[in-house]
Amino acid sequence: MGRMDNFSPIDYGELVQEDRIHGSLYIDEDVYNDEMDRIFHKGWAFVGHDSEIPNVGDYVTRMVGKQSVIMMRSKDMKVRVFLNRCQHRGNQLCNEKQGNKRALACPYHGWAYNTEGELKDVPYKGGFDKPLSDFNLEQPRTDDYRGFVWACLAQEGISLLEHLGRATELFDRACDLSPEGELNLTAGWDRHRYLANWKMLPENDTDGYHVNFTHRSFVEAIDSQYGDFVQEEESIEGVVIDWGMGHTEIDFARGYKEPLKWFGVTEAKVPEYVQAMKDAYGDEEAMEKLRVGPPHACIFPNLFLGEMNIVIFQPEAVGGCVQWHTPMFLKGAEQLNYRLLRQSEGAMGPSSFLVADDATIAQLTQRTLEQGQPWCDLSRGMGREVEEPNGNLVSHMTDETNNRGFWKHYKVVMEG
Repeated sequence: MGRMDNFSPIDYGELVQEDRIHGSLYIDEDVYNDEMDRIFHKGWAFVGHDSEIPNVGDYVTRMVGKQSVIMMRSKDMKVRVFLNRCQHRGNQLCNEKQGNKRALACPYHGWAYNTEGELKDVPYKGGFDKPLSDFNLEQPRTDDYRGFVWACLAQEGISLLEHLGRATELFDRACDLSPEGELNLTAGWDRHRYLANWKMLPENDTDGYHVNFTHRSFVEAIDSQYGDFVQEEESIEGVVIDWGMGHTEIDFARGYKEPLKWFGVTEAKVPEYVQAMKDAYGDEEAMEKLRVGPPHACIFPNLFLGEMNIVIFQPEAVGGCVQWHTPMFLKGAEQLNYRLLRQSEGAMGPSSFLVADDATIAQLTQRTLEQGQPWCDLSRGMGREVEEPNGNLVSHMTDETNNRGFWKHYKVVMEG
């Protein structure tokens, strides 16, 4: 579908209002193309975690908007991100999802690049007299926070820390559950294709309003924090938070009264882990970290810190996207890995409770929106959200403060 007659050129100030958004934002091809340019190519997007490529020559390939990129550990042990295309004729340089290479050789004409992205060899040099250094691989701006690697295809603009803003606290909360302060994302990734617009994924993942309805079977079958929080409205202790810059969270920690509730165990079940945390942080701080637990937060535009899962949102088309997910292993707490893996499979694996529910809802919503372009209301809780001293907006777990936060930042970015 093309640009709508009533909003041509696209007026994002009209389509994204304080209390509602227009359905065309999910189905308009021109909107999607604008997003790929303004959000994913000119802004920061999550690529991967440095633990995925521990050795020289290790690499993974990922998508940033419409651009394939290679994240690679170079000979100097730096994590680098390259555009996945040869500087000769533009062929895709690396076609595997992951692996290890001493050099990146183009399958078309054999141009070879080292792990620093430098062009080192051109076959049959007799017919080529340009400097090799003019053809090094393109490297977008790259930065990381606590091992999470981000790339920005635009060479100018805000820094990664400016993009993350206050939400660096969410990464700290996740990483500090490790006695060594580091995560280990080595279990591999599941991928699920959604027949829906990519924005429905970050919207849904910090939506506390749908849990009691969409995931009712999960709530009734599994002993988890969700069962404690999905009660009568007045008794729910969790909140939703707008962290600014499009980052949003469901904060369950405000309802936790005891350590490790988020993990579904007691201290007695994981004594080695508890002791390692105390040794690392001291008794009082360690027990507070174990009470608060991991974040349940979306980091704009394509990362979800899903408690003990890490999730990537990958747009593919206006009506399709892929969700990647892997369990969040904690360095120095390897005895937890088996349980973390099983929990991750139960929550987000191929036969899990949550993914099938959410994918079905997203697909039905997409299909309905394609039949017409209604306004979608986001007004719930506007009258009871509160600004906290750090600048976050906080409201009841069933309110839409977080979704309004996502769309508020979306509008800023899309208006340039």
